[in-house]
Amino acid sequence: MIDYNPLYKQLENTPLHNWINELPKIIKWNLRTERYAHIPEWEAILDKLPELNPSEIDLIESVTAYGQKTSNLRDLLMQLHPWRKGPYHLYDIHIDTEWRSDWKWNRLIPHIKPLKNRLVLDIGCGNGYHTWRMAGLGAKLAIGIDPQPLYICQYFAVKHLLNTSAPAWVLPLRLEDIPDSNRTFDTIFSMGVLYHRKSPSDHLKHIYQIMKPSAELILETLVIDDSIGDMLKPKDRYAKMKNVWCIPSLYTLKEWLKEIGFKQIRTVDINKTLFSEQRSTSWMKFESLSDFLDPNDKNKTIEGYPSPTRAIIIASK
Repeated sequence: MIDYNPLYKQLENTPLHNWINELPKIIKWNLRTERYAHIPEWEAILDKLPELNPSEIDLIESVTAYGQKTSNLRDLLMQLHPWRKGPYHLYDIHIDTEWRSDWKWNRLIPHIKPLKNRLVLDIGCGNGYHTWRMAGLGAKLAIGIDPQPLYICQYFAVKHLLNTSAPAWVLPLRLEDIPDSNRTFDTIFSMGVLYHRKSPSDHLKHIYQIMKPSAELILETLVIDDSIGDMLKPKDRYAKMKNVWCIPSLYTLKEWLKEIGFKQIRTVDINKTLFSEQRSTSWMKFESLSDFLDPNDKNKTIEGYPSPTRAIIIASK
């Protein structure tokens, strides 16, 4: 079941304690069945998950629960399709997700400040794969936010099967649900979100406002080559994605960060997305990257734009 009561207790001992009174109301509103009719079906799947006790869990090198063989677990988890972020290894089940999110994690982790004892926010976290990895590295509390209720149910399925009190939580929130007066986070991740915002500047300003002094931002987003121009504004879709409003050049993005007040801005990785990193699997049977690109020129999207290139930028307040 979806139960945030243990989180509210954990918040009592953090700078977010003033949020406790409002947060349950926001969560209830954002998970209302009037808007998301499938929530009762997904919750029923959660209620059917077996009670398992892993012999060991790993949140440092992967998200894994070791232990006994299971019977109908795969069928239950498959009913929460599509699984986009992962992979997960849960007993004898390997959830081979669309994205190899562990590859992105491996690219960024050598460059960030240690997460031990830090209050961490993971914006647009999906089902919380990276949020679990943040907790694995010793975060005092890792809070992931994503408005999609299916991802919330996937998170609770994983949480149930890990059977752990590790401080990783995924909440059905948007960034705007976090008051900009909460200047409390030590580290903020915004990965795969910026290009979906009508106002990238407002997104970055809100992040800046909720960061502690000297806090760190890890920003992963699509970029275009500086030679193409300041930014790309797709007319309709980009790589078949809706709501891609703006893809800046790396130079433009860094200038935005400077104008807001970020310091020590540096690019730590630029990576063209490969078919081996984003692909259809039995756990995500819909179209994926290979369907989003021009079949005659893999350097272009199906719409004729440059194919996806992602940069990881780190900045401090």
